[in-house]
Amino acid sequence: DQRDVREALRLLLKGEGFEVQAAASPAEAADLVKSRPFDAALVDLNYTRDTTSGREGLDLLAQLKRLDPALPVVVMTAWGSVELAVEAMRRGAGDFLEKPWDNARLLSVLRTQLDLARAIRRSERLEEENRALRGGDGGGPELIAASRAMRPVVELIERVGPSDANVLITGENGTGKSLIAKRLHAVSARAGRPLVTVNTGGLSDTLFESEVFGHVRGAFTGAIKRKLGRFELADGGTLFLDEIANVTPSQQAKLLRVLETGELERVGSSRTVRVDVRVLSATNADLPREVAEGRFRQDLLFRLKTVEIPIPPLRERGEDVAPLAAAFLARHARHYRKPVAGFGEAAMAALTAYSWPGNVRELDHAVERAVLMARGDRIEPADLGIAPGGGAAVARSDRLEDLPLEDVERLLIRKALARFDGNVTRTADFLGLSRSALYRRLEKYGLGG
Repeated sequence: DQRDVREALRLLLKGEGFEVQAAASPAEAADLVKSRPFDAALVDLNYTRDTTSGREGLDLLAQLKRLDPALPVVVMTAWGSVELAVEAMRRGAGDFLEKPWDNARLLSVLRTQLDLARAIRRSERLEEENRALRGGDGGGPELIAASRAMRPVVELIERVGPSDANVLITGENGTGKSLIAKRLHAVSARAGRPLVTVNTGGLSDTLFESEVFGHVRGAFTGAIKRKLGRFELADGGTLFLDEIANVTPSQQAKLLRVLETGELERVGSSRTVRVDVRVLSATNADLPREVAEGRFRQDLLFRLKTVEIPIPPLRERGEDVAPLAAAFLARHARHYRKPVAGFGEAAMAALTAYSWPGNVRELDHAVERAVLMARGDRIEPADLGIAPGGGAAVARSDRLEDLPLEDVERLLIRKALARFDGNVTRTADFLGLSRSALYRRLEKYGLGG
């Protein structure tokens, strides 16, 4: 409601590269939001002289969120109180500032809200793409893959998924290989048939045949009735063999025969059973090396790997960390019935600076822990419980300026790359570095790919 305040904010934000529209009243602000899309709104809470309740601003906040539910709104007032802040957040405000404001704090809050909104929009766009990929039926698991490193994975799923080709999925522990198997099945012509999973690494030699091929009654002590194996259970559908490198050489030959002929015998039976199964397999091992050292059959590898889909580690998927964390937070907040709405700025900085040696699985567990530990509606660094390890960079403070220099540099480069969609030349110019200097830092921080 004060012209000089609006002008001061307009000049500050314009000087930082923002395009600004000023509104002198709630009605004018609502009309602006109706007329065009905005990336964020910064609104005062009191407009009538001698009114300090903030109710006018809360009403405007509710109106703006009705007009555009995804619009990030930051509220500010000279009459701040805990109760007013809580009410503003409950009605959908992204953050709360007190006047007189600190310019650096205000800019930081706005940029954080814009980053979070972009991450949410990117996640929603990817989910729409995923729905289109699986035929718009809403089935199948969600795959968050905004990063450049994941583009080849998405392309391979699109091209190979609808076929019956056997696929070998490779990658470190925790990268989400089982999720890729589910996606491949969901987009295939076999989606209406079973997807059967067997963890081959958890089966002893004596159990392998019974579990995979089945057995008949009386085949061995304890076999009191017939049991169908995983191949028969997956007939017409997909069989996912996880940790395939752990299958022993004696069982590899039996597995090879089924892949070559589609025929098997249950343990204790001489009757041949035919099955129609697409086989997906996964491993974190170097199978060519296993072949070279005589631990894995080359002919079996050829049968399993009509196509290979390598999954990059999370440290190479910087752009995916924020939307993955947002998805995990929403799921765990619902599960534990906790009103945790998002991440504080320092917490998000800690998430993006950390190298995630445990990959997506570790991120999921960290967010689950943070939801349980959070005292308010925002997750802070201490809630995450991220411990140093595997070259990980850990935020040890609530303030970015207290992070180690290398962590800050890594974070700045990651954000700049995302801003310019991976364009190295524009990123280098923006950061004031030569291309060669930027490439050295990309290699140093594992940000290539």
